[in-house]
Amino acid sequence: MTAPALVLVAHGTRSTKGVQMIAALAEAVTKELGAGISGPGTETPWVRTAFVDVLGPSPSEVLRDLVTPAGESVPAVVVPAFLASGYHVYQDVPREVAESDHPAVTVTPAMGPDPALARIMAMRLRAAGWREGDAVVFAAAGSSDARARQDVRRAAALLAEHLGVPVRIGYVATGAPRVPEVVAELRAAGTDRVFVASYLLAHGLFQQRLQEAGADGVAEPIGVHPAVVRLIAERYRVAAGELVRARVR
Repeated sequence: MTAPALVLVAHGTRSTKGVQMIAALAEAVTKELGAGISGPGTETPWVRTAFVDVLGPSPSEVLRDLVTPAGESVPAVVVPAFLASGYHVYQDVPREVAESDHPAVTVTPAMGPDPALARIMAMRLRAAGWREGDAVVFAAAGSSDARARQDVRRAAALLAEHLGVPVRIGYVATGAPRVPEVVAELRAAGTDRVFVASYLLAHGLFQQRLQEAGADGVAEPIGVHPAVVRLIAERYRVAAGELVRARVR
């Protein structure tokens, strides 16, 4: 039986660095899934990338192209590479799966929130110069979807727990308060040093806006970190196992 493919679905971006990051992430996940695989009848799963906005290919296009040389559809696991589950995860991804008419697809939970991401953010903060006693602004892109905002609150709580300090939430694009407003409020309250923790996957316009928010330091985006790669690989392995078991019943 052909191993289920992994379709990594991300938000489209006009940022070259953002596109390169998703490609690098897919390559790293491919290596992670192939590690330790050997012997007859075993193979590294196909890993494909798709986008739900701005760029192509769309998830439905990728799913329709998952066909063996013999013309058989390859089962697929769709992993939403999103840090919060909003409209794209709850609406766009299921719609794309339905439009593909693919006979065997399962969709995993989104990447975040997750304790692994909080650990990466803490590491990025410390690399940016944050130390105990400095204020932290948790910077997310933002969403009009209440479920996504709840995910952001959960992610901020995970970071606060990991750091052992209070964390204020600010948004880059959608929602209030915006990151510069939170930074200004903390300064007005007498805080000496303010650092921004970036809850973004890659460099781009939003990360640039964080650099202009008036903080003393801005952490790098989450990026292609081994813990992110393992997180996606584990999402895939759990879902692929369930998909295979369902197909052999």
